[in-house]
Amino acid sequence: MIGTLDKILEEINKAESIVILAHENPDGDAVGTSLALYNALKSYGKNNVDIIIPECPKTFTFLPNANEIKKESDVDNYDLAIAIDCATLEMLNGWKKYFENAGTSIVIDHHGTNTMYGDYNFVNPDSPACAEVMIVVLNYFKMEINKDIGTCLLAGIITDTGGFKYQGVTAETFEFVAALLNKGVNVSDTYRKVLQVKTKSAFELSRIANNRLEFFEEGKIAYTYITMEDLENVNAVPGDHEGIVDVGRDIEGVEVSIFVRANGNGKYKISLRSNEKVNVAEIALLFGGGGHVKAAAYPSREDIETIKSKIINEVKRYL
Repeated sequence: MIGTLDKILEEINKAESIVILAHENPDGDAVGTSLALYNALKSYGKNNVDIIIPECPKTFTFLPNANEIKKESDVDNYDLAIAIDCATLEMLNGWKKYFENAGTSIVIDHHGTNTMYGDYNFVNPDSPACAEVMIVVLNYFKMEINKDIGTCLLAGIITDTGGFKYQGVTAETFEFVAALLNKGVNVSDTYRKVLQVKTKSAFELSRIANNRLEFFEEGKIAYTYITMEDLENVNAVPGDHEGIVDVGRDIEGVEVSIFVRANGNGKYKISLRSNEKVNVAEIALLFGGGGHVKAAAYPSREDIETIKSKIINEVKRYL
């Protein structure tokens, strides 16, 4: 693993042009970790760096230099492309061309389902957040983690640990956060902006999804969904759906929560969360997705009733 980091730093030093990419429908870990690397490379003296995240959730626009995030680029061939928090090439979706066309490609991730699709891959599936992996990377590179970079990293940690409540949290997680606190990062303010502040449209979406909650297998499975019509009616923006899947999981007796969300053009994203027994990453893999043991997702172009029937029947097999 250390040899891989040496190679990655060598490629960073050689590159005249660099692009940082995150997975489609990015969460706070993808956005925060990408921005942390972007800011670190800028401080390191790499001036020709682009960060491309086509649909950055409004929630994370407070992060340092989030205003420099691009939706696309007119550069066809970067010297170096770095994919962050992205388990497969397909999850880069419409902007994977930047990754494929780059002279060298690098993957930094924490998903156990990562397919190691880069020329160099630094993946730690034991880490509860990609932001923690990035802390290790930046420390190894001896790139200073200042307050701005630390704020981005903290947003990633808070997102993927659910505010430090998920089982993957370790003592090292709190050691990392303590170090960020010592850098001047405002933990309480970042926590509030990432997890507690909601747009009105996000509140309305949650209300709709909560009203549709159904339970199966004696309350062990919770299911709900959001349509394109719902998204349009509340004037939803990217990221407004965040947290809806967790509502079902937090209900007493529920083992697996399923949330189906329309993405437009007949596409849906199916998010899965579990509590104790079920490895939802295995289920997501069956449908062409992936993720973590307790949190995973996959895409689908089938109609919503077919999606519902298939995923519920599959989850039943794992209970």
